[in-house]
Parts: sequence; C-alpha cells; structure tokens
Amino acid sequence: MGKHKRSTAVAADWLAVTPYIHRAGTLDVRLATSSEEIEAAQALRYQIFYDEMGAAPATHMLASKRDIDDYDAVCDHLLVIDHGEDGRPHVVGTYRLLRQVVAQLNRGFYSAGEYDLSPLIETSKTSGQLLELGRSCVAPDYRNNATISLLWRGIASYLQTHSIGFLFGCASLHGANAGAHAAELSYLYHHHLAPPELRARALPEHYVPMGVLPPERFDARAASKALPPLIKGYLRVGALIGDGAFVDPQFNTTDVFVVMPVERITKRYAGRFDVAGDAN
Repeated sequence: MGKHKRSTAVAADWLAVTPYIHRAGTLDVRLATSSEEIEAAQALRYQIFYDEMGAAPATHMLASKRDIDDYDAVCDHLLVIDHGEDGRPHVVGTYRLLRQVVAQLNRGFYSAGEYDLSPLIETSKTSGQLLELGRSCVAPDYRNNATISLLWRGIASYLQTHSIGFLFGCASLHGANAGAHAAELSYLYHHHLAPPELRARALPEHYVPMGVLPPERFDARAASKALPPLIKGYLRVGALIGDGAFVDPQFNTTDVFVVMPVERITKRYAGRFDVAGDAN
C-alpha cells in the first residue's frame, strides 16, 4: 500500500471481542463499532472514489485521505474485513446504512438532496421502514462473489433485525455527461420505472430526463448489457427506478434512483451483486 494512502487496517485485538455477522474463510462481515473501523472504511472509500474513479475531493478529504461527510456520524457502517492480509485485519468492503427512524431524528436521507422522496415516505407508513444504502465499495482484489455475498448476507441480517420494508439509494453510471448514457437511461425508464407510489423524482433544479429515446430508437439488450454491474445486480432482484437522473460533477457520475421492495429479494440472488463503488 503506497505511503500516500491512509491505511484500511484495524486493530486485531478490538475485532477479537466484537461480534461478526457471517464469516467465510479469512473474511467476515460486521457492523463497525469503533471510530477506528469507520475511519478505515472512509479510507477505503477514498481509495475507490477519488484515487480510482477520479472524484474531486474537498480540501479536508485530500489532507486526511478519507471520504468523509456529516452522515457518517449517524449511519451504521457495514464492513467486510480480511483477517489474512499482511498479518493485520483490513477493511476490504463497505456499505453505509441509514434507517428511516434515524434519518428522521437527524439530517434526513442523503438521497433527499437529489430526489423528492415523498411518495416513498408516504408508502412506508403502511408498508415498512425504509433503509437507505450508500457509499458502497469493494477493494479491487476483492471484487468477487465471496465478498459481495458477505456484504449482502450482512444486509439481509440487518433487514431482519430492523423490520425493513424497502431498500433504496442512488446508483451511478460513470461520467457526468448524461447524454452519453441516453440508451441506458432510456432503457431503465421504459423497462424498470417504479410505480407512482414508489417513484422518487429528481428535484426540479437537478432533473435530467431519462426516457429521451423511444423504445424503437435503442437496442434494449445492448443498453441493459452496458449498465454498471451494481445496477444490473439490483435489477435482478426486482429493483425499480425513479424518475429523472442527477448529474454529480464532484463524483463524475450520472445517478439514478433505485428502490427495492424487500419482499422481492430472495436468498437465491444474494451472491449476484458486483460492486466496485457507488458514492451515493
């Protein structure tokens, strides 16, 4: 690991007395229980979002080599930890989790800065609590089924513990030129648009139309194939898409809103996600 990078290592003695959710070989998945673990997750996020994917860090992030925002303090942080790398445990995968009850007591949902969540929040009153997923990333050498399956086994356990009805968040296509993704966005709009009661809409000042091409103007199969692996994985478990894209110049992405009714997610799909990174 280069000297310019902040370490993703965490203390072995602390991990030895904290519970993990699942384990596979040298890897386990658990919720962060210390500031050191959260900082290691932030360091991994920085390596993926800024060093690898070219996002533009704020000055304080550049100095610390950590991806940090105000939501970190109120979210749960799901970690995949490798206990076999160079003799020290390292965080090699992470997801940030924000429950509705926690969001309502604090800053609201992160996605509310990009999308109007009113329909989803109204539906949640009778259909189960919301859980926002964000800041997902996996270290390059760990982008395999073992790591992804552990992350999703951790999420599945979390869903059960907290009686979650819907997962949601923003997923990204690389690049801040929405026009370059016209076929993919049109495919999502025409084939996977959420029903009105679940359909978050990009805020007016950020709204980028998605269905710019009619179905006969693009190859649906090619557009589907061109989607990032994470979005394809979400769609396989029945994810639905909100209305309007959001261009995020800081992260050099074009974001779409994704909502997943928990009842659609079954065990047979748990290992079918592929995550490099999603900053939202």
